[in-house]
Amino acid sequence: MSGRVGTASAVVFAYHDVGVRCLSVLLTYGVRVPLVVTHEDDPKEEIWFGSVKKLAETHGIPVVTPEDPNAGDLAQRIASLRPDFLFSFYYRFMLGGAFLQAPSRGALNMHGSLLPKYRGRVPVNWAVLNGERQTGASLHYMQMKPDAGDMVDQQAVPILLDDTAQQVFHKVTVAAEMVMDRSLPQLVLGTAARRPLDLRAGSYFGRRRPEDGRVDWSKPAWSVHNLIRAVAPPYPGAFSRADGKPLKLLLSHYPDQASKHKTSTLYTDSGRCYADCGDGKRVEILKLELDGRTLDAAQFARDHGAKPLSLGD
Repeated sequence: MSGRVGTASAVVFAYHDVGVRCLSVLLTYGVRVPLVVTHEDDPKEEIWFGSVKKLAETHGIPVVTPEDPNAGDLAQRIASLRPDFLFSFYYRFMLGGAFLQAPSRGALNMHGSLLPKYRGRVPVNWAVLNGERQTGASLHYMQMKPDAGDMVDQQAVPILLDDTAQQVFHKVTVAAEMVMDRSLPQLVLGTAARRPLDLRAGSYFGRRRPEDGRVDWSKPAWSVHNLIRAVAPPYPGAFSRADGKPLKLLLSHYPDQASKHKTSTLYTDSGRCYADCGDGKRVEILKLELDGRTLDAAQFARDHGAKPLSLGD
């Protein structure tokens, strides 16, 4: 096979599209993968991404899906395989010290941000929520403190004005593949860069919950727009109430325009749908769900005409 980088083995913990693409890089370069550890898909979660399990099975690689990798004898099993490397590609559990000590040449993680910024959970969603103009993917060595080990390489991607978190995640997936493709040969040869992270220059964010999608209409329109796109489907979505009816905001645009009302209001203007916010500006709503019915702006305008709806609980 062209592109081989010499003899190397790696145990891989992986999930999601980043897991699929980064595992594919290892296989393309001929890295021997004696074991893949992944997750069983959660039936309560919308599965919009690729399957690491299916990719591994296609290549005849043994797969395990432990509920808790840190319980039981998995660490001993991996140590017995004597891997050169251990990689974590969007695996959802922190791995204990026994896993990090198992590979002879290091344990590395692919993180979906430009470390040391946005250490922690769901970094893409947090970056969109905070109105960042770029994020990326970072390959770094693992240690017991999350997303804190030495950096190998990273790749930036832009976040555009109306990008949703899913759109940004697709870019981050490509960035992760690029980082792995250019770093793996150097890792195998022992020539890869390694520099400490300055955590004081970074940030850490925790898990987000569905209830965190509630819209605070007193906030500026830009912040409301960022929330909508940060949790837009396939994520749970931003939500509120309109004239007392349940409302989900599924897609938006920030036009940087003045609002029409003094209070938070959902309404039509020239056939478009808008929501007025706390800073005297408005967000254009491109898609919404009102009282269980999904509507685009034109459908909302036909249904409600000039009647404005009051926003908030």
